[in-house]
Amino acid sequence: MKKRKLPIIILLILIVAVSVSVVTAIADFGDFGGSSDYGGSSDSGSSWSSSDSSWGDSSSGGGGASIGVIVAIFFGVVIVVSIANKGKSGTPVASQPAGAKPIDAFMLSSMASYRQRDPNFSEPALIEKISNLYIQMQNCWTAKNLEPLQPYFTDTSYAQFDRQLDSYRRNQRTNYVERITVLGVTMRGWYEEENNDCMVATVRTRIVDYTKDDKTGAIISGSSTAEKFMTYEYVLVRSSGYVTDIQERDAETINCPNCSAPLNINFSAKCPFCSSVVTRKEYDWVISSIKGISQQTQ
Repeated sequence: MKKRKLPIIILLILIVAVSVSVVTAIADFGDFGGSSDYGGSSDSGSSWSSSDSSWGDSSSGGGGASIGVIVAIFFGVVIVVSIANKGKSGTPVASQPAGAKPIDAFMLSSMASYRQRDPNFSEPALIEKISNLYIQMQNCWTAKNLEPLQPYFTDTSYAQFDRQLDSYRRNQRTNYVERITVLGVTMRGWYEEENNDCMVATVRTRIVDYTKDDKTGAIISGSSTAEKFMTYEYVLVRSSGYVTDIQERDAETINCPNCSAPLNINFSAKCPFCSSVVTRKEYDWVISSIKGISQQTQ
């Protein structure tokens, strides 16, 4: 009997993997949501950051090796193994895939120490900025146009997110993110890396998401009623030594070096007149990395 069980288990795993790769249910800005809940049970997980290039384009609606695919495959393997072990233990083994691992606390300096570094720094103001950005990000994702967000991302992270969104454009699908609520933002601490100060935040939200076919209007993944409770880890960076502007401006107006047109910019921006992309050497907080820590669906 043991010799027969192994091929059956392998076959079931392959069936789950193939079926998941064909039909995925992915969600929100960056596709951190999935058809299976995840989070908090191990050190392994998935993330999207400016140094992660594994999220390439795909012919499926979500692009690349999305979290939904990886999580669902792992979840399918857990189910199959649990069924195989049920005869031995008499009870099924419950398990949930892990989300990404947050940055270890020992790597972070306290928020109090950052206020000593920048006396004008306002934690509530940054929390408000992150909350407002989250809502704007979801709306731009549904509109399939990330250009308004360019001043608030590093060039690399912006290009990666836009490339991922391009798969929706090509496949004529729209990921709708609705009933968006930011439940809380917690600033965990900061660290210094090269010429940047890096601020780490935990972001907890509630959303409803689903994907429609643009031609037929049919929902092809997700749910228009189920609520997803998401937890992310954001890393924001700015130039080391940058002191908070007490006027709390999100962007500064400069002249485009190519055509001299006025341009609102923080880290980078695309000139609406000549399409040149302008990047500043000194800049205030921009998003460098986002990780999906957990998802719970109700």
